[in-house]
Amino acid sequence: MTDGVEFPDDPGAFAADRPEAVAGVGSERDPVYAVGIGPGTPEYLTRRGERAIREADVVVGFETVVGFVADGITGETLTCGYDDEPAVLAAFADRVRAGESGTAVLMGDPNHSGYQFVGKVESAVDAPVRVIPGISSLQIAASRARTPMEETTFVTLHKSGPIESDLDRLERDVGDRHLLVLPRPFDWMPERIAGRLLESGASDHEALVCERLTHDDEAITHTSLSELAADVDSREGTAFSDLSVLVVRR
Repeated sequence: MTDGVEFPDDPGAFAADRPEAVAGVGSERDPVYAVGIGPGTPEYLTRRGERAIREADVVVGFETVVGFVADGITGETLTCGYDDEPAVLAAFADRVRAGESGTAVLMGDPNHSGYQFVGKVESAVDAPVRVIPGISSLQIAASRARTPMEETTFVTLHKSGPIESDLDRLERDVGDRHLLVLPRPFDWMPERIAGRLLESGASDHEALVCERLTHDDEAITHTSLSELAADVDSREGTAFSDLSVLVVRR
């Protein structure tokens, strides 16, 4: 086994560099699947994703993510954290290279802030990677807040690297469009985002913070930008879970 995968400088851009190849064209290797498992509640896992997980010889993903679908895994699991991600994906790639079928699991929908992990998987394996979209917490949040997707700007801050352009998009669209925001634990949480929007000149809009959507302990806080921003300095850290979606209604 290799010591670890050397990931691209920008794994998300690597994953989005080109369209997926047409199934069965240009490769003799079976695909590796990247499955969005939804918000973690089994009822929101699609049947296609469930089958890709069940039929895989080896399933890889972050430990917390794999835990949500453990009952549906019949093969072996390889779990990682941020520190051992390169080594675990190298082990996963070795198994795929040896002829085993592989599936990577991600929270939500890989198309919503999951491309960094998709890119890392794609850079590790010598096989085509096919994304199986899932239900995302963003879709659930849009339903709870009644913010139609076509009238909404979605921004994810839940990624490594620069986010200034993403914050600029929020500043540009606040008030004109609904906002759906995935905060970044724990430096860019709802309180700080609200403060940034108000500092940019935004009016005081209705806001909702949706936590742990679809789970038994789901919580939705109905608030406003000003109420959120007021807690930036008065509270250490944040009042909200790392599994949160911030909604700002226009």
